[in-house]
Parts: sequence; C-alpha cells; structure tokens
Amino acid sequence: MDTNCRMQKSKIQTLYEACNLLFSQKMLPTSQQVQWLKNFLGTFKAIDVGIDEFGLCGSPSTSPRRDKGLICGQSISQITYIHIHECHHFSIGVFCFPAGVTLPLHDHPEMTVFSKLLYGSCYVKAYDWINGGTTSGFRTFGLAGKVLDGIRRAPCETCVLFPTSGGNIHSFSAVTTCAILDVLAPPYSEELGRPSTYFLEFPISSLPGYAMLEEGELQDDLVVAGAPYLGPPIDDAGIGCCCLLDFASV
Repeated sequence: MDTNCRMQKSKIQTLYEACNLLFSQKMLPTSQQVQWLKNFLGTFKAIDVGIDEFGLCGSPSTSPRRDKGLICGQSISQITYIHIHECHHFSIGVFCFPAGVTLPLHDHPEMTVFSKLLYGSCYVKAYDWINGGTTSGFRTFGLAGKVLDGIRRAPCETCVLFPTSGGNIHSFSAVTTCAILDVLAPPYSEELGRPSTYFLEFPISSLPGYAMLEEGELQDDLVVAGAPYLGPPIDDAGIGCCCLLDFASV
C-alpha cells in the first residue's frame, strides 16, 4: 500500500475499506490478502481505536469514563465491547477486559477471525475440532485438539483463525487489564446459522493436548457491557483510494 495514501486517512478507515474490499467479494480472500490484513492489524495501538491504555479517569467504575474524548482503559471493571462497525460481510470491534476476568470457551462458526492484542496480557486456550463436532439433541460435542495454551503479551503478532483451523474455539483470561481488536468475517448471526456457542471442557488424561468439548449454557454471571466508540470516525460512503483497489487484486 502506498505510504502517502495511508497517511491521508486514519488506520481504522483504512481497515474498514480493506475489509470491505476483502470480504464483500464473492471469491475467497487470497493468502496474500489475509497476510496483508494480518500485518496491517499488527500496527494498531489502543489510541487508534479511541482508547487511552493508561487512562484512569478517576476511580474504576462499571462504566468506562471518558477523558479527553477517549475510553480510559484502566477504568474498565467488567468485560466491555466497543462496537465499531458491522455489516453483512464483517464486523470490527474491541473487547476490553479488567484483570482476572474470563471469556469462556466459545466458537466462531463459518468465520475467519483476526485478533490483535492492543495492550496487556491474557491467557489464551484454543481448540479445533477433530473431524468436526457432532450435534445431538440440539447440543454440539466432540473431540478437539489444543492449538494454543499460553499467555500472550502485547506487543505480539496478530492471531488469525479460520472456520476449521487456527483455534476456532477459544477462551480469554485477562492476566492484566487488556484489550483485543477483533475483525470477524462474516459476523455472528443467529438467523444465518452463526450463533455464538459456549463449551464445557473435559481434558483427556490419556491423550495430552486433547479434550472432549460439550456445548454448555451461558454462565449467569457472564455480562458483557457496551461502550461507545470514541476513535476516528469511519466514512462508509465509498472507496476511492487507488492503492486499496490495487490491494483487492493482490
């Protein structure tokens, strides 16, 4: 991508335009396009999406306070989602976590997901189905193999998962206050058969690295709050940047 072109717009605008070109096509993205998007997400910092990583904004509260027009990262006291954009083809948003909370094992059916840890540390556990999950009595279960089990610390490489590989079923546990920028393509949709499903985990002692996963009920105490997006605005009127049009043919 041309440097002068990128400097003329915010990172989030460039991300929106790239996703619009990449995921609105009838053809699947090429590996080069996926790698470009992964690398570009790797350049994002909290400030690029309207978050002050170190901002306190007074004492912590259940609602993240604003200071100088930014979300204050250290004031987050429960899992919080900042909605940036969603359409039929993709969604962009940020999950903010206070230290010590967990987003349980959940899946991303038929979805490609890009996750960039903006700041902080989190423990990630991720699985993929072995020969796919089985659905019986409206519940999904099956054997899964562990793809990732460890702590990620920012700055680190953007993670990419696919419908059947890369850790499609995963959980996050915040070691410190942290935030994760997510691009989902396509987004969750109950109507289109892409619901978010949570799973219980039953490790197999005789098969290290494997576990039986069974669909479970959403925890009663799991609450995800919403917060406004305070970063640079997105102009969805159209794409007129020649460098992004060139990107579509990568």
